[in-house]
Amino acid sequence: MRVTNVRVTPVAVPDVPLANTKGVHQSVFLRSVIEMETDIGLVGLGETYGAARTLAALRRAVPRLDGLDPWNLRDLRRRLEAVLPDAGGVNAPTALADHKAVDVVYSALEMACLDLQGKQIGRPVHDLLGGAVRDRVSFGGYLFFKFAKQDLTLGPDILGEVMTPDALVDEARWMVADHGFRSLKLKGGVLEPDLEIETMLKLREAFPDHPLRIDPMGAWTVPTALRVIDRLSGVLEYLEDPCRGMDAMAELSAQTDMPLATNLVVVEFEEVIEAARRDAVQIVLSDPHYWRGPTGCIHLGEICRASGMKVAMHSNSHLGVSLAAMLHVAAATPNLNYDCDTHYPWTTRDIVVGGQRAFEGGALSVPSGPGLGVELDHDAVADLHALYNRAMVADRDDTNEMLKYLPDFVRKVPRW
Repeated sequence: MRVTNVRVTPVAVPDVPLANTKGVHQSVFLRSVIEMETDIGLVGLGETYGAARTLAALRRAVPRLDGLDPWNLRDLRRRLEAVLPDAGGVNAPTALADHKAVDVVYSALEMACLDLQGKQIGRPVHDLLGGAVRDRVSFGGYLFFKFAKQDLTLGPDILGEVMTPDALVDEARWMVADHGFRSLKLKGGVLEPDLEIETMLKLREAFPDHPLRIDPMGAWTVPTALRVIDRLSGVLEYLEDPCRGMDAMAELSAQTDMPLATNLVVVEFEEVIEAARRDAVQIVLSDPHYWRGPTGCIHLGEICRASGMKVAMHSNSHLGVSLAAMLHVAAATPNLNYDCDTHYPWTTRDIVVGGQRAFEGGALSVPSGPGLGVELDHDAVADLHALYNRAMVADRDDTNEMLKYLPDFVRKVPRW
């Protein structure tokens, strides 16, 4: 089996104005859909970010894949390192962390290669990753403060404005009622810390048995984080990225027993070693889109196990191909210790046959078919590609988008 062609299709998906410490989501989020064609008629699927830098790197890489054996992942890496030696990162300047273009492109193409491998031998991807330890994966409800969407031209709003603790609790009730989530995570760093403390306390009152987390995306200084921890002692399952940078996280960790998690401070394998040495974090979030693909996530899990750290799973706004990859990785990660993150309930469209999957009790079954176990709905891909061309959004810029809602907004991290 050899690769004969790789097609990369950028798509735009209607989004809603979900807030974070650096800004707010735009009217659409961007994804790249990958179809890896072979000389035996099989097509492997992948999905990754769709913003300008990722798309440019994918387009640079694709011509070098002719004749690739999808089973030879080391050759895939070698080819990409040759064509992307100086590609830099993929994230916009307003992002709080960056991911190497070569890692993001490799991750997307490895996803497609694993899909092909599984299809060729009739086995699911999780078997290729060492075997499944679970056939259902639990997710947590991902809560956001949000604005009411101003322009509905490109897609609908969900829930309207949610900018107070009480409104956020109502949002959580919707999440739990509709999807059955058994844990909840708040994207913090949006309101003043005292209001976010109030929000978490009200969530605990409304959901006494749900594990709770908050992720302020580095919005707090160490003293502020310590004050929040003191107020939320016994409430939080863990605290994710309260402070920005390894030094600040290590300083905070030395002063608290609260488990600290990250997907901003530790995004490279070398940083796992440093974080373990300094005891800066106790939980690392995996993600098959930048941790060198599904196989990289399995390696991450083993490194964390050996260093005494735990593993959770990160999410960006995504569609059904990515969801399938996340499920296979989660199924094959023995030390996945927490419910996974997912933006999926905030998405109103999908690109896979059968449309959006429905959570049952906050969980999804792991696909059992060959490869990733999903097929593209080509009409849906074409519709979202047309939206990409119509929306004229080529890059993610949460900070500039925030000016539409708060004209005097200034990006500042840490903010409190």
